Amino acid sequence: MFEDRILFLDGEALVIDKPSGLAVHPGKRGGPSLEDHLYQLCFGFARPPSPVHRLDRDTSGCLLLARNPKAHRRFQRAFEERKVGKVYLAVLEGRGLASDGVIDLPLEKISSREAGWRMAPAESGSPAVTHWKALAERDGLTLVRFEPETGRTHQLRAHAAYELNAPIAGDPVYGKGEGPLLLHALSLRLEREGKRPIEALAPLPPSFHEAGFTDADL
Repeated sequence: MFEDRILFLDGEALVIDKPSGLAVHPGKRGGPSLEDHLYQLCFGFARPPSPVHRLDRDTSGCLLLARNPKAHRRFQRAFEERKVGKVYLAVLEGRGLASDGVIDLPLEKISSREAGWRMAPAESGSPAVTHWKALAERDGLTLVRFEPETGRTHQLRAHAAYELNAPIAGDPVYGKGEGPLLLHALSLRLEREGKRPIEALAPLPPSFHEAGFTDADL
């Protein structure tokens, strides 16, 4: 399943191109997840790798896994200290956005019996900062490049909907939910002392091409 999805591999790190539709960890109701496939990613090691961060089930792209506990702790600390460079691509429902900007909108989790849970703007929420740039427009949709400073749950999805007033296409929580979620973790970079950086670039998924966007738009 993952033979063609390895983006980076060395003695302590592995980056895969996670497919859309596969959760990183099983939910409360169970179901398939990346954890079911970790032993396929040992590559000669007895211990399977462990995910350092997470992507939403329907988000595709770069996912970092650590190949030993020491590396996992070090990589996790880098995420906490905002030392990991991450770039996402998203197709937004709307056009005529400004060319670029910075979204500084704190978020907090809210829930109700009827609507379930979601992230919502709140002055008392956790800090959430996202840099963004509009790249191209097609048929009422806009391709946007996101570079998050923070890593809050649903941060990009909430920021697109609440601040840009243009939810990510296919988002069932913050948008119409028609079609696949068009959110892709394009690249990841992590500097390491005494070693080459961890660098990975995930190819644009077919769903983006079907929406009319190609590598020429990046």
